[in-house]
Amino acid sequence: MKKAEKIKFIINTLEELYPQIEIPLHHKDPYTLLIAVLLSAQTTDARVNTITPILFAKADNPYDMVLLSVDEIREIIKPLGLSPMKSKGIHGLSQILIDKHNGEVPQTFEELEALPAVGHKTASVVLSHAFAIPTFPVATHIHRLMHRWGLSDGSSVTQTEKDAKRLFPKDKWNKLHIQIILYGREYSPARGWNLEKDIITNTIIQSKKK
Repeated sequence: MKKAEKIKFIINTLEELYPQIEIPLHHKDPYTLLIAVLLSAQTTDARVNTITPILFAKADNPYDMVLLSVDEIREIIKPLGLSPMKSKGIHGLSQILIDKHNGEVPQTFEELEALPAVGHKTASVVLSHAFAIPTFPVATHIHRLMHRWGLSDGSSVTQTEKDAKRLFPKDKWNKLHIQIILYGREYSPARGWNLEKDIITNTIIQSKKK
């Protein structure tokens, strides 16, 4: 299977499996998405979705969030881990959004990554799903599958992102990265991986033997 055929096969298979997608993190606007993504670091989306309703009931915008203390935020988000860093980040970025951006979430990598506790992946997710700007956030599942599929060498998340952007059509990035995550969870996990169940990887491996 040539690389172009492989890309087409992957896109078509994912489209058949997941024709409709939505970001797994519950949110209602760019700000709540930004906070939810920040909270998702080193924990699961499902866990985040149990905590954000509690946090957002108290503060679902930067103006209300800065009225909470860092300790109050930390107490709410403690079950998610990394609460000292995350609570300072949430409070700090909320103040910056008020001071520099009229309370609005900015729409550029440069401005987003300048916010406390906001890295490249978080910025990518926000730009993609809050503003429909084409990005390719590389989650753990994507990094693993790009390597399993022989599309990236797995050396770094940065390289995986470059390879994904080079290989997949730009107009599919925003949907495709979610489809790959969903596929990774269901068919190609890191643990308990069953190659026979992993349709895409199995097909690619079998094509090499022909």
